[in-house]
Amino acid sequence: MIRAYNFLIRPTVGQAAALSAMLADHCSLYNGALQERRDAYRHASKTSIKYGMQSAQLKGIRAFDPERQGRWSFSSQQATLRRLDKAFAAFFRRTKSGQTPGYPRFRGVNWFDTVEFPKDGDGCRWDSTPHDPQTRVRFQGVGHVKVKQHRPVVGKVKTVSVKREGRRWYVVLTAEQAQPDPLPATGAVVGIDMGIASFLTTSDGGHVTNPRHARNAAAKLETAQQALSRCKRGSKRRRKTVQKIADLHRTVRRQRLDHAHKAALDLVREYDFIAHEDLKIRNMVKTVTPRPDPEQPDSFLPNGAGAKTGLNLSISDAGWGVFLTILHAKAESAGREVIAVDPRNTSRTCPECGHISAENRPTQEKFHCTGCGHRAHADVVGASNVLRAGLARRQAQPA
Repeated sequence: MIRAYNFLIRPTVGQAAALSAMLADHCSLYNGALQERRDAYRHASKTSIKYGMQSAQLKGIRAFDPERQGRWSFSSQQATLRRLDKAFAAFFRRTKSGQTPGYPRFRGVNWFDTVEFPKDGDGCRWDSTPHDPQTRVRFQGVGHVKVKQHRPVVGKVKTVSVKREGRRWYVVLTAEQAQPDPLPATGAVVGIDMGIASFLTTSDGGHVTNPRHARNAAAKLETAQQALSRCKRGSKRRRKTVQKIADLHRTVRRQRLDHAHKAALDLVREYDFIAHEDLKIRNMVKTVTPRPDPEQPDSFLPNGAGAKTGLNLSISDAGWGVFLTILHAKAESAGREVIAVDPRNTSRTCPECGHISAENRPTQEKFHCTGCGHRAHADVVGASNVLRAGLARRQAQPA
């Protein structure tokens, strides 16, 4: 299996300047390759440029510009060109499927933050000073950079990436390692219901609170954004305010990740089988379609857009998608089984008699079956129905 490791690195002032120059030159390479593709397709011949054609030009580019493009690893530049090729492949895939295409865009120097080295030892070297107790990583054109290694790396390192986040630098490794031993079996099964009031509710009645990280940071973000609007463009004060806003968003993201990791780990340690709703989160956070007023031109009828916007923000703040991705990864490592089930009517179906009705859920928290009179917490009912559907799906799977 492949596992990723993320470590903070501490470059010197000169190394930080070299890393910034490396990102800038890779960004220039990316934008130049994008411009070549655009120009070729706009030509009367409608020429389509592929990765292989652009990769073959790298040798000439490096020879023509040895002070910039010639300084860096050849394989890392190939990875940058593959990155552009993947962006175009995704664009054409979305076009064919009828989705919003999203044509690849040029990257500003502040929006290009990662350079990948496809192979350890080719332009980079993890643990480049093994004789020294201080772990270092070496990058071509930069040198040996100190690493704050907070945990051991298990397995063979396959790829190395350098990443900039604000004023900090990170090295991201992917390592190939053997499948770890599964956790001891507990014999317990559970269904979980994702929500806003509670982050998740289990079928046995447990609740995990929703920390609402973005909402808690909203006041600080609003103050910083108001200060940004008063800053003069290009000023030092504006740059500092932009950095402050980015740091606040970064803190919220890390808090959300930390909470998701802890919640997923608790579930994986306690249960052998976990069923959850197969949520289409991208569809759930879509904006409401405007409703034109047929009697008054250029006017619109109320459509609940304000309430839907608030709900969308709450869903995004909860981070369900991040949590479910982490849950599946941890379950695979621990030898647990996770199954996604259809979420339709899970909160409207009575677990006692099977009666389905929207009136069974009079409020967000209360469930009162209009058929048999069963009463329970609505989220617990939803989690119980998710578990029942998950067990049925597991039994229906071929052996």
